[in-house]
Amino acid sequence: MTVADSDFPIDNGASCLPIPPEEEKRIVSELIKKSELNLKEGNLYYVISNRWFSRWQMYVGHCPGMLSTDQQSSDGLHADTARPGPIDNSDIISNGSNCDGNDLDLHRTLQEETDYVLVPQEVWERLLEWYKGGPELPRKLISQGVGQKQYSIEVYPLSLKVTDARDNSVSIVKLSKKATLSELYELVCKVKGVEQNKACIWDYFNLNKLSLLTASDHQTLEDANMTMDHDILLEVSVNTDSSSHSGVHSIGNELALGSSVSSSLTTMDDNYDIYRGERGGLAGLQNLGNTCFMNSALQCLVHTPPLFEFFLQDYNDEINRDNPLGMSGELALAFGDLLRKLWSSGRTAIAPRAFKGKLARFAPQFSGYNQHDSQELLAFLLDGLHEDLNRVKQKPYIEMKDSDNRPDEEVAYECWKNHMARNDSLIVDECQGQYKSTLVCPECGKISITFDPFMYLSLPLPSTVTRTMTVTVFYCDGSGLPMPYTVNVLKHGCCRDLCQALGTACCLKSDEMLLLAEVYEHKIYRYLENPLESLTSIKDEEHIVAYRLKNGARKTKLEIVHRCPDNLKGGDKKIFGTPLVTYLVEDPQYGANIETYIHRMLAPLRKAHSSTRSHEGKENGFISGSSDEQSSISNSESEPRNLTHGSREQEGTSCGESSFQLALTNDGCFSCEPIEKASVIKPSAHIKVFLDWTEREYELYDASYLRDLPEVHKTGFSVKKTRQEAISLFSCLEAFLTEEPLGPDDMWYCPQCKEHRQATKKLDLWKLPEILVFHLKRFSYSRYLKNKLDTFVNFPIHNLDLTKYVKNKEGQPYVYNLYAISNHYGGLGGGHYTAYAKLIDDNKWYHFDDSHVSPVSEAEIKSSAAYVLFYQRVGSKSQMEGEMS
Repeated sequence: MTVADSDFPIDNGASCLPIPPEEEKRIVSELIKKSELNLKEGNLYYVISNRWFSRWQMYVGHCPGMLSTDQQSSDGLHADTARPGPIDNSDIISNGSNCDGNDLDLHRTLQEETDYVLVPQEVWERLLEWYKGGPELPRKLISQGVGQKQYSIEVYPLSLKVTDARDNSVSIVKLSKKATLSELYELVCKVKGVEQNKACIWDYFNLNKLSLLTASDHQTLEDANMTMDHDILLEVSVNTDSSSHSGVHSIGNELALGSSVSSSLTTMDDNYDIYRGERGGLAGLQNLGNTCFMNSALQCLVHTPPLFEFFLQDYNDEINRDNPLGMSGELALAFGDLLRKLWSSGRTAIAPRAFKGKLARFAPQFSGYNQHDSQELLAFLLDGLHEDLNRVKQKPYIEMKDSDNRPDEEVAYECWKNHMARNDSLIVDECQGQYKSTLVCPECGKISITFDPFMYLSLPLPSTVTRTMTVTVFYCDGSGLPMPYTVNVLKHGCCRDLCQALGTACCLKSDEMLLLAEVYEHKIYRYLENPLESLTSIKDEEHIVAYRLKNGARKTKLEIVHRCPDNLKGGDKKIFGTPLVTYLVEDPQYGANIETYIHRMLAPLRKAHSSTRSHEGKENGFISGSSDEQSSISNSESEPRNLTHGSREQEGTSCGESSFQLALTNDGCFSCEPIEKASVIKPSAHIKVFLDWTEREYELYDASYLRDLPEVHKTGFSVKKTRQEAISLFSCLEAFLTEEPLGPDDMWYCPQCKEHRQATKKLDLWKLPEILVFHLKRFSYSRYLKNKLDTFVNFPIHNLDLTKYVKNKEGQPYVYNLYAISNHYGGLGGGHYTAYAKLIDDNKWYHFDDSHVSPVSEAEIKSSAAYVLFYQRVGSKSQMEGEMS
């Protein structure tokens, strides 16, 4: 077999006869478990295209420990799934002409578990034995981070550009970020055919000779600030006397963009003549490759008045090098060093290589070539700076007490005092506030109140908190017409929330309940009977109905599916309308009894001329007719008695009603067994019946009420919000402070019930910091959906007054002015980050777009790209100093 569009020859044969898929799964599962027990640096893993691997998992069934997004519980499917062909990695390789796996380039934008999977060497060898194919893409396991080592597979080794000074030719060499400088010398000299003692290799960043790399140095490329596609310069001289050290060429892990660095205080030779009077702070940050997220966050932080005032002074005495939760002071030193460069270099853009290297070392999640989230980076930096500057050297153990109905002021003060006993830094002084969290148990009513610190507030956009849902309610006792109701519910609520909202809208009685169901192609596709099922399982384009039923014992579910002649198919019957559903207290026993229930459920649909009631007798979907027949149907509280053939015939004909043509069917509506009045109905928990409409039924009943179910949410035309229609920052804050139930995956352990409960949670602001950061939650993620909201949020630039939202009654105002914004443009796939920041000295706004810095008017800084907002409290020390200057 040959794979189309592949430059790689693939062997169609296998080395032996195929073994059963269950045996393949067993062998691979055992090898995976074995490899997990033997993790160590240098272990080989192999990259496999997820397109092929997902087919294999469909064939053998899901293997524990192996993930594939196309693979959702494939156990048992292999019986109907063909055995996949040879392994084919051609779709993830960018330079398909070279078959050496060490030199093959993977597409730079690949994502693990979406585009590829990683398997241990032993698993790859078995798969290759069974299926052949390829090419092989070996990668090594490396450790990253400090303290607690994190293992990762270096999917993207460093690709370095070697410029030969002799002829300006450019060659590419690839090796691990964990390789040493001596190994780099060995590889470059081997590729260029140069003796090591005659070679000089320079860090050639931005095609400038920055520093000479020493061949005898065992510093890693990561620590030497080598990044993906980094330039180095080879000079060959007869007089060169560089010592050489042999090494082993290694292959390795994850997008190696974020190189680590030697001390950020020593790699740059800028001097620190800080002259704020000459407009420092207008330097841009070079993009090192998808680092705009970092540049945006850093510009906001370096323009935060308390931070730049602190780091422009001598802060060495504030560094906590012994904090086990910190980074030995290295993150604070690297940040301070970068901030001083930005404030001293005039308008010259700075390459934040040293800082990026430290970041990759202490937070490996931000290394690599992918775009990251500026807010996540901000959260890490604020927390990391706090720990590196923590004035507390020995953190005491503190046992938290329950509130026990004590006054809020007393509990809040105690919690803040305990927090300060362990956390005391510039970041706490300026950036940390406190909120009150109230949890209420839905079963026993237990109230738990805690006061917790916060560094920023993540505000949901109101459209991400609630959703509008339209559901049609059917009255199963014949007391009213079907009626659509539109309600607002929590987007991440559950079916119980929807039933409660519908119950309020349709005036549900205390002895009634609602049964939710999804209708698809005129049949019940599924019943939503689990009250805790998430509403996210209901899509906007679906059709949901609610059947209004009596509470109590429910023995048999009766489901009526409507059919009519299909004129296009020569009189065959087709399904139409919305099924009717009710519960029976007793087994129906005879076909006549089923007819009784159908007459009752269809009674509200009677046309005006077919009974004494008229359409004028309907009010809001309820029947207000006064005939004896109608009142007996509408107000009857008891279920129909078991009727004989004769008695049911008499009741039906007395009203001039037709005798329905009924047939039993199965769950899939594939069978059809006619029902007569005297037909014996076997007891069953679920009886599904076809109701065949004839001309007589159309004369008696208005079938239009059964047709044209509305969608859960009709989006209509997509119209972008104008600024007049935009939501306000205040509405986002109110959504954040709204009481809501915890999600099913976030249950609270009630100390009184001794059980996990889906408690309701309410947040209140208690103490606000000098620097207040708002994160607008524009990104939403679920298993099946990723989304970004470009909704315009109207936020105040001046005099943001939050006093009324603060519950602590100190009597002081909380008014803020905006000074920086982190912006995100584009979609989830990458997009671009920039920043707006205000220079306090000249009271002007500037746009920071990586290296480019330009003035911008205050009117321009408001946009739908605003992602993180930075406010400073009016009357703060640094703000008053800025106004005085």
